[in-house]
Amino acid sequence: MKHRGSAFSMIAVVLLFVVAASAQTYTPLYTYPETSAGDTGISWPSLLSQGRDGNLYSTIRTNGAYLTGGYNAGSVYKITTSGDYTLFYSFCAEGGSCLLTGAFPQGGVALGFDGNLWGTTTNDGKDSFGTVFKVTPTGTLTSVYSFADGKDYGAPIYPVLQGQDGNMYGVSEVIYAGQYGSFFKLTTKGAITAHDFDLTDGSTPNLPTQGTDLNFYGTTQGGGDATCECGVVYKATAGGTITVLHKFTGYVSSTDYDGGRPIGLLVQGDDGDFYGTTYQGGEYGEGTVFKISSTGAYTLLHSFTAGQTSNPNDGRNPIAGLTLGTDGNFYGVTAYGGSQAGGAIYEITPAGTEKVLYSFCTISCYDGLAPTTPMVLHTDGKFYGNTAGNSLGGSVFYSLDVGFEPLIDLVTWTGKVGGTVEILGQGFTGTTGVSFNGTAAKFVNVSDTYMTATVPAGATTGTVTVTTFTSTLKSNHSFLVTPQVKSFTPTSGIVGASVSIAGVSLTQATKVTIGGKAATFKVNSDTNVTATVPAGAKTGAAISITTAGGTGSFGKFVVIPEVTSFTPTSGAVGTSVTVTGNSFTAATKVTFGGVAATSYKVIKDTQVDALVPTGAVTGPIAVTTAGGTGTSTTSFTVTP
Repeated sequence: MKHRGSAFSMIAVVLLFVVAASAQTYTPLYTYPETSAGDTGISWPSLLSQGRDGNLYSTIRTNGAYLTGGYNAGSVYKITTSGDYTLFYSFCAEGGSCLLTGAFPQGGVALGFDGNLWGTTTNDGKDSFGTVFKVTPTGTLTSVYSFADGKDYGAPIYPVLQGQDGNMYGVSEVIYAGQYGSFFKLTTKGAITAHDFDLTDGSTPNLPTQGTDLNFYGTTQGGGDATCECGVVYKATAGGTITVLHKFTGYVSSTDYDGGRPIGLLVQGDDGDFYGTTYQGGEYGEGTVFKISSTGAYTLLHSFTAGQTSNPNDGRNPIAGLTLGTDGNFYGVTAYGGSQAGGAIYEITPAGTEKVLYSFCTISCYDGLAPTTPMVLHTDGKFYGNTAGNSLGGSVFYSLDVGFEPLIDLVTWTGKVGGTVEILGQGFTGTTGVSFNGTAAKFVNVSDTYMTATVPAGATTGTVTVTTFTSTLKSNHSFLVTPQVKSFTPTSGIVGASVSIAGVSLTQATKVTIGGKAATFKVNSDTNVTATVPAGAKTGAAISITTAGGTGSFGKFVVIPEVTSFTPTSGAVGTSVTVTGNSFTAATKVTFGGVAATSYKVIKDTQVDALVPTGAVTGPIAVTTAGGTGTSTTSFTVTP
């Protein structure tokens, strides 16, 4: 801990003793100096990210070595888990010009697959509306993209996050009336596509998180409900299609008190649902914790109650979102409230049971106050975070130890057999083994805090384990092994036909789809599944297999129509005949003894009605579709 004299040391000792008595240890580790703008240093959202070296990285908006407009233009810094701070990049360093680098980075940085730290600036760049940048841990910065008004808006508050497809995803903020922000995808080479929010689907978006279904889930601070405009929860595909899952309505009545104005990021729980906070709303108007499913089922879990007689020491007004712990519970901070009114750290279960772990004070306190940025769970098992200030003005970097064991963090958490997985942790020197849900994998120790591993054949979705000569480290989240469909035989068949499907990572199959319909199936091995062509299957769709790790698809299966019966079995020209079978949808031809009927209608996939045509002769009835022709095994008799 960085000491500020004997008085600070004494207070820190008291703080450690008091909190440790409740089995949580809060430790202030570093006090940031005030910046040239006169602020306390750390501003929302200022995300902390663990780097490959085990240090934490972020940005400060208004400090650094170079001035623009009378203020320092911002910096990227790293800080160790013991509180050793290093500023290693100052914006506008190129002769004081901000055209190349941008200026005023507010959101922090995120670790990319390339080992660089990726972030954004809210101002400047060549088009004056902010930039996306990447910077090496040694301080070499590359500007990847410059935002421009009218094209993609700009002024991004958050950093970008790297999706599991390798692209960068982020949000830009509102600047002028009529502009409500955007969700964008950016290639690592700088090509961008964006979805613009239109107020009905939200405004001022917060950075989303990527779910295990590979879609993105986030919130907006405004927009949505026309009466309240209290924000929304949205789902975004990688292609930018936005679906509103929930519109917040704030406080409506004493029995209807939804949340309002979500500011923090969502986090996915072990149950697959997403958990978040709202700054306002709830039963007492002081903010909430909620959960929502990927399909939009919304549950208000907790209304903050600071100052209420029922729970006067609770926090209030959470600006930051939640962080998932290894115990399956969530940990967060509130900007205000707590027993000393300076904010609080709290724990909440997925069922909504909340308790305050630590309260910040506001007078003569060196431990920090007004935490507005989310905590990060380091692989050493401790939470780390920043406050907006302390009683002397400076922001505080702190740790919170709730007793978690050290763990590993998967930078890449989904992939195919043979793919490379990046792993963060500590104590990797001397590693003796890495396994994916129990299946041994090849690995490379790059450093004591970073390694790579290859997804092994036979791996299944589950926990990744690193074994060293002193300990066993487990991932906080499952690695998703993506199934692969390589081939199938036969490539065509009627409903009820058996299809042999070859692939990789098929052991955990939960669903097989043929022709767009779910099929009955049997897993024969990790590389083979046998399935039955289901009723209603259509020609042209890929065969897909879904496991706990995702869905793999291949090819286009051809569904051949089948004629099983017809009634009546005989009749004259003009007689109406009901043909029964399978796969008749989109039939293009019906014949009687080889003579095409001029009048027929597909009633449903299993029925076609046709009139016996002029010139028809006794013979089989056949139905033709894009999948081929199905012919009856018996003949229709044409009578005079």
